[in-house]
Amino acid sequence: MKVAVAFDHRGVHLREAVLDVLGGHDVVDFGTDTDAVRIDYPDKAREIGESIQRGETERGVLVCGSGVGAAVAACKMTGIRAAICHDIYSAHQGVEHDDMNVLCLGSEVVGPSLARELVVAFLNATFDGGERYVARLQKVAEMERMMKDGEVTAS
Repeated sequence: MKVAVAFDHRGVHLREAVLDVLGGHDVVDFGTDTDAVRIDYPDKAREIGESIQRGETERGVLVCGSGVGAAVAACKMTGIRAAICHDIYSAHQGVEHDDMNVLCLGSEVVGPSLARELVVAFLNATFDGGERYVARLQKVAEMERMMKDGEVTAS
């Protein structure tokens, strides 16, 4: 599988743990590799998101300090289904039921050992493809389309 990875200046603390478990995958590394310079998570979310949108990668792993900002930013992009996961069940179930394509982690929340387990669970999972899951994703895609076209109004 072709996997994009990116880390902001706080997320870089999990960099080695994430990269350790990506053997056998084709990795596109959007950096960073140091905490010496501030790197904003929206920029990294955009790099991963655009890579997936263009079909250059299938999934992404995005790491910031808490994982929250990374998930918020990534989900603003059409077709990106990102979630913060700090437990193994969510890391694989998010793919199986929701076709999650970006795993977001928080370097201040999980340690290297759990980060490795989460990445493995995420990458080993496959979308179930069941009728109810597909129907839900179609609703999400319709929401994205409506928002893009300006059809959503406050109630």
